[in-house]
Amino acid sequence: MSSKADKLGVSASFARAQPVSVSSRRAAIAEATGAPTSGVVPPSEVPIEALAHNPFNLREDLTDLDELAQSLAVRGQLQPLAVATRMAFMEAHPGATDGLGRAPYVVIDGNRRLAAAQLAGLKTMHIHVNDALSASAADILESALIANVHRVDVAPMDQARALQELVDVHGSQAQVAKRIGKTPAWVSQRLTLLNLTPELQDKVETGELKVEPARRIGRLPQEEQAAAATESINAVNPPRQRTRPAPPTVNAVNAPTPAPPSQPAPSPAPPPASRSPPSPRRPSRTP
Repeated sequence: MSSKADKLGVSASFARAQPVSVSSRRAAIAEATGAPTSGVVPPSEVPIEALAHNPFNLREDLTDLDELAQSLAVRGQLQPLAVATRMAFMEAHPGATDGLGRAPYVVIDGNRRLAAAQLAGLKTMHIHVNDALSASAADILESALIANVHRVDVAPMDQARALQELVDVHGSQAQVAKRIGKTPAWVSQRLTLLNLTPELQDKVETGELKVEPARRIGRLPQEEQAAAATESINAVNPPRQRTRPAPPTVNAVNAPTPAPPSQPAPSPAPPPASRSPPSPRRPSRTP
């Protein structure tokens, strides 16, 4: 029994594109779009309007773009976007053309940079054209994931969902780990987030429940997860304890001068000793 990977074929994102004859479908697309099928050297820089976002983009929301937009405006674009031609993308994905508009190129890796460049008002962007990246939805997802597994700005739940899609395509966590250069334990650890209840997954996305304890909680039965999550959240943000207000402090400058300690009243002087009257002198007798 063939797997999804067998049906999709070997990942084109890990192979060098080989010259092939133009298919009848590509010829029809070329006729409809006016794009040549061969013999044209792809450009290295195009107007920003010539680029469309990848419908299979790993990130569901392109957020926190202000800092990146400022960097692009000040320092310019340091790394080209990996793109596929519109013709190659339409040939591989005839039902996924919504949102492409009339852009002749589809960004495979670099959608966040494209969004930031649009925010910064850039007029052109550097690109690297590789039609092999658009061979299948799995290849596009795989290419985007591999480019982002080492970045801290990929939301953990988005990463887990993308890994699960790759598992569905390649048949096992071990195969996915091999293709993205990670260990099976690394893949398994991140997939445990998908075992959380929907409420706890929302808490992970908002940051209320941290990722590390969430992965441990994901191994528990779902009926035990809510209590464990509450305990983890309270451990990080313990409820505030009511404390008695401190006694008001007195400003030393404005503090009243304390009264000097009372001096004991002086003891009354003792009355002068009374003198006894002198005794009368007796007359002396003469012999």
